[in-house]
Amino acid sequence: MVEDIVDIVRRLSPKFAASATGADEQDRFVAENYRLLKEAGLVEAGVPAELGGRGAEIAALCDMIREIAHSCGSTALAFSMHTHQVAISAWRWRHQKVAVVEGLLKRVATERLILLSSGGSDWLGGSGKAVKVDGGYRISARKVFTSGAAAGDILMTGAILEAEDGSKSVLHFGVPMKAPEVKVVETWRAMGMRGTGSNDVVIDDLFIADAGVSFSRKAAEWHPVFQIIATIAFPLIYSAYLGVAESAREIAINLAKKKEPNAYATDLAGKMDTALRSAQLAHRWMVNIVERNAPSAESVNEVMIGRSLVAENAIKTVELALELAGGAGFYRVNGLEQRFRDVQGARFHPLQRGPQAHYAGAMALGLPVATVF
Repeated sequence: MVEDIVDIVRRLSPKFAASATGADEQDRFVAENYRLLKEAGLVEAGVPAELGGRGAEIAALCDMIREIAHSCGSTALAFSMHTHQVAISAWRWRHQKVAVVEGLLKRVATERLILLSSGGSDWLGGSGKAVKVDGGYRISARKVFTSGAAAGDILMTGAILEAEDGSKSVLHFGVPMKAPEVKVVETWRAMGMRGTGSNDVVIDDLFIADAGVSFSRKAAEWHPVFQIIATIAFPLIYSAYLGVAESAREIAINLAKKKEPNAYATDLAGKMDTALRSAQLAHRWMVNIVERNAPSAESVNEVMIGRSLVAENAIKTVELALELAGGAGFYRVNGLEQRFRDVQGARFHPLQRGPQAHYAGAMALGLPVATVF
């Protein structure tokens, strides 16, 4: 019987946790945990079985990321970036019959390639510059917040091509991380999620052939492919924050049980569990939307509402966990301090609170959302 991907993570959790503290304290990428993920066959978890992978669906992949976050939030968040890139390609292969992604998925399965994402730093506006030359384009860019950059094989990214009339389009392509025109600049000194290694990637005059461009779109507007990306990616990314909140809850409960019970602590525990359940239910809603297999402006709205609810309630859960634990929670050795810092990252992925509310309001009132991001 093939071992379930969540069971694999549970087996590896003590090893993940052993790396987590040192990585956090030293601003060091969780390289050892990535090695374990590769060896365990989790890199190819989302690749369809027909193409050599494990064939895990979105719900199972979310559970995998969430479980990783119980022992190391940084490993979970960084690995969610790879996982969502695989899941998006797998969805397009299965539901849209997009043949061009088949080769990439097969390589992920056979070579255990790590895919990187620059989506958070690019988003709909795009970044970097593309210049048309014979046979392709010359790309120059600096991609920030590239989680797992040190372990990556291919950066899934884009650059802006400006036409003679001043109009801008974004070209999308994969960047080989071992190309001499590509380097990682260590800039990641952050409040939380310190082990993600979310450093800058600098691309200096890299040639991308015409055939290497997967698609192009108008800059600063929603495109159908970005509706797919947003719908599928964010339940996976926010699984990491949900897992951080769940682990904070467990730590707080264990610390609280060591003290004499009182009414105030009991109320805190109840508020904490209520906030956590809100985050869990909102996340389940996000997964339900993905499982409808109908990416659209409407699915983006529902997923982003879920994203805001998960963020708000995951952060609230950890805040209450810290309060419930009392002074013990203030000691770094107990793990709550790190989780408090890590969960703050949930605030910063798109759509952030303001744009998300504007998008939802525009949808409710029947207004255009093509440029709301």
